[in-house]
Amino acid sequence: MDSVNEQHQLYENARRRVIQKKRLYIHFIIFLVGSIFFIVLNKIFKVGESFLKDWFVWVILLWFFIWVLHFVNVFIFKRFMDKEWERKQIEKLVLTQEIKIAKLEKGIAHETQLKAESDRIANTSKNKNNPQKH
Repeated sequence: MDSVNEQHQLYENARRRVIQKKRLYIHFIIFLVGSIFFIVLNKIFKVGESFLKDWFVWVILLWFFIWVLHFVNVFIFKRFMDKEWERKQIEKLVLTQEIKIAKLEKGIAHETQLKAESDRIANTSKNKNNPQKH
């Protein structure tokens, strides 16, 4: 059952990542179309020329900066497997390791007990065969 949950979690992480990248791509397309729109507004329709001759350059630069922040967010800050997933995986590995250590300790304790018991039996039979003189 745990394997099914892991697979589902991996699927959800992959699905979220694909959605992030699709949104980034869509925002880039919107940025390009919007930039062309602002250039056309300024150069062809002469919108804003009385205010600032090349105002569209500043708008495009600001918009590009926002898109770069989005890009950095998707590819650097929000990785495929986030810190929460890493923490859960580490906890799972530590638990598995603790279980294996407990089994090994139990086996060692059992072997020690068997060895002590066999030594006691050997000493008892040795004492019966060789009575000590007082």
